[in-house]
Amino acid sequence: MDQPPPSADAPPISTLIVDDSPSMRALLRVALSPHGHAVAEAEDGLAALAWLKDHPRPDVIITDINMPRLDGFGLIAQLRAQPAFADCPILVLTTESSDEKKARARAAGATGWIVKPFDPQKLIAAIRRVIH
Repeated sequence: MDQPPPSADAPPISTLIVDDSPSMRALLRVALSPHGHAVAEAEDGLAALAWLKDHPRPDVIITDINMPRLDGFGLIAQLRAQPAFADCPILVLTTESSDEKKARARAAGATGWIVKPFDPQKLIAAIRRVIH
């Protein structure tokens, strides 16, 4: 079941993608942009934190777990420690699927978990669930 595109007068959904893979960031941008997402990108947790200092809080953050410098667990924990991000939806998109990693992400404050490779329609539906 395809998701309908957003109406022309709907405000864009600001989305920060945090992944060290340029090709994964590009895939996400291509999947989300036609569905009303204004996509920003960061290559790891430290780059995401730097971007967030200079921009308004996005509607949703999608992060990988395994990244250099600051991984997804560290990023989630640092964001949840800030009042401005206490209720910001954070989805984990990763190749990891172990129950231990999912539990660790939940404990850090992740809103949801999606395993790569992702189904674009399921990702869009998951984002809509967490932002509305």
